Amino acid sequence: MTNPPMIAAASALPLLLRRAATVLTVLGVAMVPWLVFLHTGLPATDQASHWAWTWTGLDSAEALGLFSTGLLLGRGDCRACLTSAATSAVLLVDAWFDTMTAAPGSDFTSAVLMAVFAELPLSVACAVLATRTFPRSGR
Repeated sequence: MTNPPMIAAASALPLLLRRAATVLTVLGVAMVPWLVFLHTGLPATDQASHWAWTWTGLDSAEALGLFSTGLLLGRGDCRACLTSAATSAVLLVDAWFDTMTAAPGSDFTSAVLMAVFAELPLSVACAVLATRTFPRSGR
């Protein structure tokens, strides 16, 4: 089995990519308390009996995507483009579902604020990272 292609030696990564790797890794780990809060704090309903599992699962995918992208970037592994692209998509889906399923009033306002100031900017950042780290011939 051959080793995966590398972006560059981790020590030779540009400062911005090293910082992005650190930030993404920390964000992935920092989401763990949020996941616990979501799972224990979301109400169970008759209409969606697995409501807490649904949202915890979606945010778990975000945490895993951020964490794995950060680790792969930190190692200079070009597969970071894949995890970054997937994480971008999951963040976009989360923003959509959060806003579309929020109750009117303060819940909806909260969902829109989370989408505008957290999920959508992170989604765009991950999409840009995916395109910037995609392996190209002659690089």
